[in-house]
Amino acid sequence: MEMLLAIVMVVIGIALVVKGGDMFVDAASWMAKAAGIPPFIIGATIVSVATTMPEMIVSCLAAAQGKTEMAIGNAVGSVTVNTALIMALGFIFMKVIISRKGYIFQCVLLIVSSLVLYLGSDNGYLDTWTCAVLIAIFALFLVLNVVKAKGEGEKSEADVDKSRTTVIKNIAVFVIGACAIVGGSQLLVNGGSSLAELLGVPERVIAVTLVSIGTSLPELVTTLTAIRKKESALSVGNIIGANVIDLSLILPMCSIVSGESLPISRMGYLIDMPVCLLVILIALVPMLIKEKAGKLQGSVLIAAYAAYLIITL
Repeated sequence: MEMLLAIVMVVIGIALVVKGGDMFVDAASWMAKAAGIPPFIIGATIVSVATTMPEMIVSCLAAAQGKTEMAIGNAVGSVTVNTALIMALGFIFMKVIISRKGYIFQCVLLIVSSLVLYLGSDNGYLDTWTCAVLIAIFALFLVLNVVKAKGEGEKSEADVDKSRTTVIKNIAVFVIGACAIVGGSQLLVNGGSSLAELLGVPERVIAVTLVSIGTSLPELVTTLTAIRKKESALSVGNIIGANVIDLSLILPMCSIVSGESLPISRMGYLIDMPVCLLVILIALVPMLIKEKAGKLQGSVLIAAYAAYLIITL
């Protein structure tokens, strides 16, 4: 009975986090438009950060409750899932052709973020200096996004409806979405912890598998939409951006919430972080060199993720 309850908590938590995240992004975008913020700023900053809200809240709640393995495992695991599973599906089912110039800075920032995280955790902790460097990378990422979006030109949009009904509706959606994310995250953390205890495995295992896959569902939906519409840039760009934020913002936020340097588990340092860096390199380096990605690269990524699961479980 306890096992069933833990599974139900995790499933409901994932559903609330995903749906709440969708509502939150829509309402936040409307509020930004209503406030007169230029569309390129909204897309480059508000939307990119809001779409990673599920991972952020789950990890921060876990860190606040002292469940640091869950916090770190979810953030790092989400990047691994995004890259080795979700981006890989895009490589397999879409013809991915990119412009090196358009992706080089974001790709470099993602690789550097992963390296900084790994090298800065060699003493068993994510210390203040490492967090400061990661936050600087995040700030640079936002600046580059804004510059790039402004350079591509601001798209004309219709006037935003600011009627009383619309205002009330969007405020309600924003509040409900935020509550759903927080409530769902709490269920996900508690259910994941209970599941780990009942199965006799470390919380890290549940975090890097079940929880990280659950919080990565928005990226999966975006990729499936991109596959259907044959818009590879939508998928690849979204995943790279989400990954940079997951590594450069979420973990420093967790450290701030916990009030101390985050302890890094031995298995997290020896397995999770190196695998995360490895799949990032497999996905990005050949793509930047050839300015395209295909089925072989996607298959290698999925094989790497399968091997990682076998080792982890």
